[in-house]
Amino acid sequence: MVKAASLAGVNVEFLEFPPVVTPPGTTKSYFLAGAGVRGLPINGVFITFTGLGLYLEDKAVPYLASRWKAKTPAQLLDSLHFYRDIIQGPFEKLIRGSKLKTLDGPEYVRKVSENCVAYMKSVGTFGDAEEKAIHEFRQAFKDQNFPPGSTVFYEQFPNGTLGLKFSKDDTIPEHRNAFIENKALSEAVLETMIGEIPVSPAFKESLATRLSQILNEANPSIEF
Repeated sequence: MVKAASLAGVNVEFLEFPPVVTPPGTTKSYFLAGAGVRGLPINGVFITFTGLGLYLEDKAVPYLASRWKAKTPAQLLDSLHFYRDIIQGPFEKLIRGSKLKTLDGPEYVRKVSENCVAYMKSVGTFGDAEEKAIHEFRQAFKDQNFPPGSTVFYEQFPNGTLGLKFSKDDTIPEHRNAFIENKALSEAVLETMIGEIPVSPAFKESLATRLSQILNEANPSIEF
């Protein structure tokens, strides 16, 4: 059993990811599974653009512990199946993507959606329904601009629906900007972040480190 007091938050440059969050309109809490920076090398210099964090509901702990308890961070980091169990697991997930640099909404979603389409095509899950979902996904961002500190929240539900919330800071809004019912797209969003070709290796490593500790301490439930 992991107590909230034993969970630490994570700082990604000037962004703070608290150990536990409770979205408005619910009493359900989600614990921080990991957080890290996303960036790109430009002219030999690594430029950071986004801080990514993944929050999971409590039922993720017994589910993952039954498969991965007693594994070291290095063993988890080396296993794609571990990350696929997170991506495809039957529990709620909340992804926080907070901006370190100003990003234009249409340009941001273009790159994200291209990565998602490429992944879905590579595993054979891209069809007419996914093409429609990608269009909805892009439309949600068409009038958005994200200054430093602003956030995109991705809500992922076991039935495959994907909720999008936009915030000018790190506060989780109650209002959803979009709600897309497509399991393949929802899984692809997280796959591109922590899967086989991750946009943020630091995020992926943080998940292995934190979840190794949480799962090894699991009883196998988590209590807040």
